[in-house]
Amino acid sequence: MTEVTVNNNHLTIVFPGWERLMAGRRFHSVPLDAIRTSEVTGWPSEFLGLRSGLNISGYRKLGTYRHPNGTRRLVAMKAGEPVLRIRLTDGSNGWGFDELLISTPNADEVNAALQD
Repeated sequence: MTEVTVNNNHLTIVFPGWERLMAGRRFHSVPLDAIRTSEVTGWPSEFLGLRSGLNISGYRKLGTYRHPNGTRRLVAMKAGEPVLRIRLTDGSNGWGFDELLISTPNADEVNAALQD
């Protein structure tokens, strides 16, 4: 299961085992000051973009997505878990993404830590 933590002024997402193959990385970390907004949502219904990774419709999405409008997303969503939607400032400045969509059982706790 994807692990999300907030510490040392960074949000860190760790992809264990086979998930790292689909995500194309072991982890992804961004400084807290790069986070523009965050919220806890349900499974999004909008088109996320063209993907590289795993997509089992309505159950699991894991990988990188690029929308035709240029939005780049790192996605690790699992049905039945809350989704933490994090919008970043400028993805071109080295973090590589404009938005993170991560399912985690502790989404409310992580979101509260990001609001502080």
